[in-house]
Amino acid sequence: MGAGFALILAARLAAGVPTSGAAQGTVQTIVGAGDIASCAYTTDSRTAALLDDEWGTVITMGDNAYPSGSGAQYRNCYGPTWGRHLNRTRPAPGNHEYGTPNASGYFGYFGARAGTRGKGWYAYDRGAWRIYALNSNCAEVGGCWVGSRQQRWLAADLAAHPRDCVLAYWHHPYFSSGFHGNDTDVRGLWKTLQAAGAEVVLNGHDHDYERFAPQTWQGQADSTNGIREFVVGTGGAALRPFDVIKVNSDVRNHTAHGVLRLRLHDGMYRWRFISTSGMFSDAGTAGCH
Repeated sequence: MGAGFALILAARLAAGVPTSGAAQGTVQTIVGAGDIASCAYTTDSRTAALLDDEWGTVITMGDNAYPSGSGAQYRNCYGPTWGRHLNRTRPAPGNHEYGTPNASGYFGYFGARAGTRGKGWYAYDRGAWRIYALNSNCAEVGGCWVGSRQQRWLAADLAAHPRDCVLAYWHHPYFSSGFHGNDTDVRGLWKTLQAAGAEVVLNGHDHDYERFAPQTWQGQADSTNGIREFVVGTGGAALRPFDVIKVNSDVRNHTAHGVLRLRLHDGMYRWRFISTSGMFSDAGTAGCH
């Protein structure tokens, strides 16, 4: 536990303030990254230290435990770093999780927090926001296209729980200027979220930080109806330089490990990328549709 977190915790206990990670008032905090932990890394320890000083819900954007997401790798490599925030973590799986058959290490470690075994998608509320953790390992879960069981579940949940503010996260980015580039397999998820007026999508997979301007599923800039995407593959894995820079890419960095923090207000949100070195940051504010 970081010194700052311990001091805040002691002060809250003395004042009788709840210490469960709940946000103050109607402001909710979500903080996290993807591409995180290995017993061969030290950078995951440094990003975990950033979490020690942050309140709210911790999210993972996949590839949480390298190299294959086994139970042992979760216990021995992820556990001592990001795992100390397990009780407030809402994860999403990456492709490395499926290096262990059926992602059994992932589902075994996170339990019910990871959603139903064999699916790995779920939803929850944070204040006025509806949050979706989705599974972009499309071939492993019956597809992500329009008409797939995950897309049909997503569309049904969006209809059953209408919100002015919607955020989703998964591993493979639909748009990316990084090493892997765009992943069109998740188009059905993006189209469904866009149709519902979602604000934000968070991803990992490419080991860098990139923020896109709001855009449609066709890649057209649209400040009124588009979704803002963040790629945050900076949780601990070795970073990679960018490849082909995609249109609507506003901010990029491939030298700083760190986490993205979102403050979720009623009707708007604030973001800040917090790096372990303090040499790079990105921050802004936007309203909900």
